[in-house]
Formats: sequence, structure tokens, C-alpha cells
Amino acid sequence: MRVIAPAPREPWREVLARDPHALPEHAPEWIDAMVARGAYEDASRLYEFSDGRRFVLPLVRRRGPSAPGGWYGSYPTGWGIGGLAGAGVDAGVVAAVVDDLRSLDAVRVTVRPDPLQAHAWAAVDGPGITRIARRAHVIDLSGGVEAVRARLPRSTRRGIRVAERHGVRVERDWDGSLLPLYYELYLTSLKRWAAHQHEPVALARLRGVRRDPVDKFYELAARLGDAFRVYIAFVDDRPAAGSISLFGRTAHDTRGAMDRDLATRPRANELLQWTTITEACAAGCSVYHLGESGRSASLAQFKERFGARPVDYAEIRIERLPVTRIDGAVRSGVKRLLGFRDAG
Repeated sequence: MRVIAPAPREPWREVLARDPHALPEHAPEWIDAMVARGAYEDASRLYEFSDGRRFVLPLVRRRGPSAPGGWYGSYPTGWGIGGLAGAGVDAGVVAAVVDDLRSLDAVRVTVRPDPLQAHAWAAVDGPGITRIARRAHVIDLSGGVEAVRARLPRSTRRGIRVAERHGVRVERDWDGSLLPLYYELYLTSLKRWAAHQHEPVALARLRGVRRDPVDKFYELAARLGDAFRVYIAFVDDRPAAGSISLFGRTAHDTRGAMDRDLATRPRANELLQWTTITEACAAGCSVYHLGESGRSASLAQFKERFGARPVDYAEIRIERLPVTRIDGAVRSGVKRLLGFRDAG
């Protein structure tokens, strides 16, 4: 196996073009947006096998004193789904790539792979490997929009009709012009999430804004072009629910927020989600990723109402020091002190 790092852009794009399940954030422009913000540098890796197969691992290295000894991520928390891109990823390819990552002079390398590649990553284990169990939801878009509609539960189709009768309208943009409205909904949601988790609002806002500052989304919108789309559902001309979705060979609903009091009765979220699914079908996307669901039964139920199926997989962490264990102990202590309730 030959390794080239950082991955050259032309073969990188060729790899993506041959992979029908590549995620939008596997594009090199996603790495460009991360690097432009100053916290990361491009550490992507192109793998060329002797049988002619090629794969890309979108990877970044954290910069600055917060990353002593080298911290690599594909991707870091808050930056989407990483892992290998390329047609025909199997356990043998993954094993070779993990061996390569072990050779890096790094305290920690994290890989959050495509949930649909769970089978290929299932055997990754051994000294220095930590597996973090995760659950995502994915919608199969095969057959097009009519086939997807036929698979919707009756209650979901009724909810969409309710939204239409209430005059809910959905707008979208490809240039970030709706981001101010989305971000206001996001800040509103932070307050609701804080109350649910028994977390001080100021702390929730600090964590939320640090993870997702608004300029991060503007950078992504500028780099990704029409692959980055913001959707806003309006009720009585007021923003009620919003989402950020990514489009490529597949689609990924990567962020969502709402004003619960305004959105619930007219079922604004149902129409918002269905509008995005419809456009993903029109764009020829093979699947629609709805992101992490964790242990939240209500979140899983909402996603499954649109035909999404749960997919269990694992995030892989390769560590020279027990970073995950120490971090988990510190977080658990702080949560106990605050009386924090996880959103499950």
C-alpha cells in the first residue's frame, strides 16, 4: 500500500466520483473550510493499493498548544462524518489503514466512519484502541421520491398535509443568506436543551456557540457552494424550524433547530424534513443521513417516521495515552456536580 499525505486534490476527487456512498463532507473543500478557521491543518491521506484500488481518509491535525503530541481527527467533534471514501471499503482495507494510523506520531487519532461501513470497521480492536458505540439513522432513497413517499407511515403523510393546510412554507438558500434566521433558532434551542438537561443556560450557550459559531457555517457555505443548503420553515411568516443539509453523492441533515412553541402544532418540522428529502431525491442522492440519535427514543422515533433505519456502528480512537478514559471521568464528575441529565 502506498500512502500520500496530504492527499492530492485531483485523485481525491476521482475517488469520490467512483464512490456512490461518499458523504458531502468527504470533499476536499470541507477540509479547506476547517483549515481556514485556523485550528487545523490538512493531514488527509490517499491510499493506493497494488490492485489499483484507491481510498482517501479526510483527516486533520489540530494546531496549537491544545494538541500536545499530535491530535488527529476524521473528524473532530462537531465536524461531521469522516472515515474512508472510496468504492469497495472492506475489512482488509480498514486494517491496512488502521496500521498506517498507528504509525503516526500522535497521542490520539479518532475516526468517525460512515455508519454504512460499520461492517468494515467491526474488527478494529487491540491495544490502544477504544471503540465508542454510536447509533445513527439513514434513509434509503432508492426508487426516487414516490418510492420514499410510499414507505412513509400514514401518520407522517398526515402530518405533512397538516403543515400544508396551516400554510407552513419552506424556504432554502445555497449561499448562507438564511443563516441568521437559522442561528436565532439555534440559540433558542440551546435554552430548551439546557432546561431539559438541567444545565445552566449560560454554560449551554457557551458550549453551543463554541462548537458551532455562526462564522463556521458562513465559511462552509462559501467553500461548498450549492452543496451547503439552509432550510427554514415559516409559520405565519415567522421562522419556526430550520436545518442545515449537505448534498453530494449522498445527503446529510447535519443540523436542526426550532422554536417548539411555534413549530409543533402546525407540524412545521414534518414539512421541513420532507422538503429536504424531496430535494435529495431530485439531486440523485443514494441515501439521506439523519445523523446521530444516541439513546434518545424521541429523536429516533421522529427519524423513523420518515423511513429512516437505525444503524449501530463505532467511532474508533487510537490512543497512546488513556485520553478517553480521563476525559470521561472528568466529564462525569462535572455532570454530577451540575445534576446534568443526558438527553437520552
